[in-house]
Amino acid sequence: MSLIRREPLSLTRWEPFREIEDMFRRYSPFSFGRAPSRGSDEFEWAPIADVSETDGEYLIKAELPEVKKEDVSITLQDGVITIAGERRREQEQKDENQIRVESFYGKFSRSFSLPDDVDVQAIRAESRDGVLRVHIPKTQAQAKKPVSIEIQ
Repeated sequence: MSLIRREPLSLTRWEPFREIEDMFRRYSPFSFGRAPSRGSDEFEWAPIADVSETDGEYLIKAELPEVKKEDVSITLQDGVITIAGERRREQEQKDENQIRVESFYGKFSRSFSLPDDVDVQAIRAESRDGVLRVHIPKTQAQAKKPVSIEIQ
């Protein structure tokens, strides 16, 4: 009779690349999320944005799923337009066990330099279906007159 107690063998599925994947997701400069600041468990993140141009306007389309328009601000200063806000995390249900969370929550900010040919007074924005659209109308291009420079 043996005095050694044998526990039943417990199997744990080993995923060797999960830790590496998590590390790259958290600390990669190409990631859309940045590591949480001290004292916080929320990442700073930057939403994906597409910028396009037509003859009449520039258009910024930023993906902001689950972000209320009240939680977004758009500012323009020194030729730079900034979209900033916060994506708030929903309260977890007591009976819910989250297996994996890949969504980013917390504050975000994206800035874009604007060209000189924009009408800043006519910029407008709309939010629908999780996409923010910022319409930036162009001004009529003024024909530039040649300037003669006197040689001294």
